[in-house]
Amino acid sequence: MKPLEGESRYNFILGDCLSVLKEIESESVDCIITSPPYWGMRAYDNEDDEHEIGNEPNFVQYVNALGSVFSEAKRILKKEGSFWLNLGDRYIDKNLLGMPWRVALSLMDNGWILRNDVIWHQLKGTQSCKDRLRDSYEHIFHFVKSKKYFYDADSIRIKPSKDPKVTKNSIVSSTGVSGKKYRKMIRESLELTPQEKINAERALDEVLAEIRAGSLNDFRMTIRGAQRAWHSDNVKISGRAKELVNKGYYIMRISSKGHLPSDVWNIVTEDTWRTDSHCAVYPEELLYVPIQATCPENGIVLDPFSGTGTTVCAALKLGRRGVGIDLSPKYIEISKKRVISNIKTSLFNENHW
Repeated sequence: MKPLEGESRYNFILGDCLSVLKEIESESVDCIITSPPYWGMRAYDNEDDEHEIGNEPNFVQYVNALGSVFSEAKRILKKEGSFWLNLGDRYIDKNLLGMPWRVALSLMDNGWILRNDVIWHQLKGTQSCKDRLRDSYEHIFHFVKSKKYFYDADSIRIKPSKDPKVTKNSIVSSTGVSGKKYRKMIRESLELTPQEKINAERALDEVLAEIRAGSLNDFRMTIRGAQRAWHSDNVKISGRAKELVNKGYYIMRISSKGHLPSDVWNIVTEDTWRTDSHCAVYPEELLYVPIQATCPENGIVLDPFSGTGTTVCAALKLGRRGVGIDLSPKYIEISKKRVISNIKTSLFNENHW
């Protein structure tokens, strides 16, 4: 079956996610984002206990159960699609299980390519334990099916807080870099050959011209003998170190479009939608980067453990379509009411309705 029929913007499907996924046609969704029930952590409001994931007798069976679900998810995901998985950890007999990574490694063994391990810093929380540090983060893994996949980096860039200062006689980057110190280092260098000095000054002039033209916001230059490679000086593992050896310099450019977000997200756990009884709602804000970066406009975002519909609502607000699957009739009903409520209050992109 198709995940969505005709011009439908969203769909909520009641049922066991593994069975439902098996019925959906291959390569029919653009993006999958989900947070499955954590093992042994909660009892959800489901009538179908037989198919409820998270209550397995041991964590090995839990990992295998998720592997089966995500194997079907991989089949229905387009070749250029992305899969984002939020998963928390837990302790058994004082031993931290490393559950997120147990699942992640099993998926990698099944052919998924892991592109990012995002740390979701939840900013608050309490715990009564007295002999270990307080929990404050969870993992969000970004998986893809192939090395070439849809990624709209410009849609999620963080705009520079300052612009370069460009006058008739001077150019200064957004952080105050004018290039004067770099030029002095080049000319006074005992490490660079005469030709390397010429090449380095020419490259410095070119990057300053890019700032003047507005295509760059900032830059950093590393010169052999004056600075070291940022991560390693081993040419076998560092391209930057190789540049220093071969050219005598390298330049790091910062686009005027801004920089990409880091892999640590500071987002409070609570969501504005808390009139439901669901105990594990992730905030919509957590989904904005995944949806904007890895789902094309009007594409389909699917959540196989949709709960009260947070993923679908976030997709609709960002001009995408959404499909949710859940085992609980109560949560399906809440999700539908939530979407209708957002439509009535014009929270969704009106160009798509």
